[in-house]
Amino acid sequence: MGRSTREVVALKKGDCIEHVVGPLGLPYPLANLGTVALGGGCYGIGAIYPIARALKQAGNHVICVVEASSSYLFYMEEQLRGVCDELTIVTKDGTRGRKGGVQEAFVDLVQAGRKVDQFVAIGCTFMMRMVAEATRPLGVPLKVALNSIMVDGTGMCGACRVSVGGKTKFACVDGPFFDGHAVDWDELGYRRAAYVNEEIEALPQEAAGCPSGGATCSPKA
Repeated sequence: MGRSTREVVALKKGDCIEHVVGPLGLPYPLANLGTVALGGGCYGIGAIYPIARALKQAGNHVICVVEASSSYLFYMEEQLRGVCDELTIVTKDGTRGRKGGVQEAFVDLVQAGRKVDQFVAIGCTFMMRMVAEATRPLGVPLKVALNSIMVDGTGMCGACRVSVGGKTKFACVDGPFFDGHAVDWDELGYRRAAYVNEEIEALPQEAAGCPSGGATCSPKA
């Protein structure tokens, strides 16, 4: 968990966030496609919920696959069961459900003869990339929600730019949903790692009492 996330989590009832801007980007393209399989990992477990609900309301058969490293990391299971026609749970360590990841569950659906009209994957970059690589040969479209680095959220800074199908896109304006089989995953990985050192340094700075962004802060006596 990074410093900024820690600060948000530490907020208590009555505290305030100075500014909130939204909605940003483009909504998920809803349609009655037939059967849609959604995969969520980490924060993506919660992120697929409103999409699954809307797809169900649009008349789709909704299959949800949620993954976590271990069983204690799952959440919103009851809510997902209320909007998904099918819910599969997978864990990396095999402590609950089937062992593995979303990508194996997606591939198994098609190999079992199930007709899937669209895949959706939301989670960390690594998880979405694994899904993209595994489903590429299946001939089923894949939507991913890219979480590139963002600063202003309106496309002015260009920090969130990604390459999709050989063209430059801004995740905060053109996204977050893109064709997962057309994303330049190598480039996205490099860009997301641009501030890794600063993120690592931010936590001990916080412990030393430095204000946010205080690169020259001296530790407390």
